[in-house]
Amino acid sequence: MGCSSCSSNSNGTPLGCKNNGTCGSDGCNKMTVFNWLSNMDIVMEKENANIVEVRFKNGRKEFYKNIDDLSIYIGDLIVVKAEKGYDLGHITLKGGLIPIQMKKKQIDPNKEFFPILRKATQKDIDIWAKSREKEKKIQKMSREMAIRLDLKMKISDIEFQGDGSKATFYYTAAGRVDFRQLIREMAREFKIRIEMKQVGLREEASRLGGIGSCGRELCCSTWLNDFRSVTTSAARYQQLALNPQKLAGQCGKLKCCLNYELDFYQEALKDFPKSNTKILTEKGIAYCQKIDIFKGLLWFVYKNDSVNWHELTTEKVKEILKINAEGKKINSLEDYVLFQSEENQEFQNVVGQDSLTRFDKKRKSKAKAIGK
Repeated sequence: MGCSSCSSNSNGTPLGCKNNGTCGSDGCNKMTVFNWLSNMDIVMEKENANIVEVRFKNGRKEFYKNIDDLSIYIGDLIVVKAEKGYDLGHITLKGGLIPIQMKKKQIDPNKEFFPILRKATQKDIDIWAKSREKEKKIQKMSREMAIRLDLKMKISDIEFQGDGSKATFYYTAAGRVDFRQLIREMAREFKIRIEMKQVGLREEASRLGGIGSCGRELCCSTWLNDFRSVTTSAARYQQLALNPQKLAGQCGKLKCCLNYELDFYQEALKDFPKSNTKILTEKGIAYCQKIDIFKGLLWFVYKNDSVNWHELTTEKVKEILKINAEGKKINSLEDYVLFQSEENQEFQNVVGQDSLTRFDKKRKSKAKAIGK
């Protein structure tokens, strides 16, 4: 996830390029596409041959046309035309993968694309860098303005256009916000064109990044770009406690990783009796309390005795349910419980850390050493 400019100094402190994904090395950028057709002769339609993919701040990508046949390569910093003015970005993809990416993002290849103007000069880079340096200060001031106007919104990020004439403010809000007065005040204060863009909580987390409870960088800020809906049923299928503090991610929504293994659990549960299964016995009705998918076990308790749990295999439960379906009752759960042998019931130290001094060498006394 890093490049040479993100290395550490002599004290071990990470330097960091502080470019937020715009350093051009593609080592710390979200969803960088590997061009597996780079060493092959490209066969593609002529009108798509000069289209390239350009990346801007925080992984935002757009497609532009190289109408002047400029000699440009992946990683080059270029100047592209915007609706008003121009913008700066890095080329991330060109060649035969462009039509595939456009199809994936549902972009019409026949639409009119903005052209690439030129390679970025040092003057363009200086203007762009100066605008980027003002983002944190302007973000703080804009938040203060929103608080003063009592607007229920949170300005989470700012993105300046390459020429510094326009800034896009990304914000989150629970509902609709009337920010017309806020735009007037910001335009008067910052002397730039203002664009407000509302994003969801997950999009905000993907833009800002962070560390998840697993200790790794957030999936949404590194590789995940498909925000599928996550429901509490995903946690129920995986026998997880419905604790919002543990199931919620940085964005406050249910973690996207709850969907990763959901298909496996759903497939495995097809061979299990339902979790609301009831067993009829002579001692009373027994209810299912817990399921272990990996071991193929279920735990049942009697209606009047919820303390003692009885462990049964899926085969035994199916056998009992078949008997109940015939209108018969079994004597008790104890007759079908999976008993363990005495050896398995004894304590076994599987880790092997039974003694804290097991690695200490036993020293022989000096008297015995001299005697020898």
